[in-house]
Amino acid sequence: MEVKTLTCIRCPMGCLMSVHVENNKVVSVSGNTCKRGDTYAKKEVTDPVRTVTSTIKVSGGDITQVSCKTSTDVKKDRVMDVMRALKGVKTTAPVSVGDVLIKDVAGTGVDIIATKDIKKINRK
Repeated sequence: MEVKTLTCIRCPMGCLMSVHVENNKVVSVSGNTCKRGDTYAKKEVTDPVRTVTSTIKVSGGDITQVSCKTSTDVKKDRVMDVMRALKGVKTTAPVSVGDVLIKDVAGTGVDIIATKDIKKINRK
């Protein structure tokens, strides 16, 4: 039986957990103080996912970049594909929180959404 050690990131406790794996299946989780830790450990060992955050350049706005993130988690092994797809992407102001900036980024089925409002500026 293989034992993997994880630090939980689902709450501020940061529990040090041991995940017992046999034949690629989680047999038990120990060290967690809440149910969220158990769920996180099982998912992290069998199918790890991440929320990707970044920025995209904005033209015509009151600031030059907008913060953004994936609309849902992506598989951990696709994170770099998502980051490569964001390289060189530009958008135009105005931008509102929740606007879809890229649909189906890197073929993941996940969208990139804005997490900040950017006002359009009128240049004279």
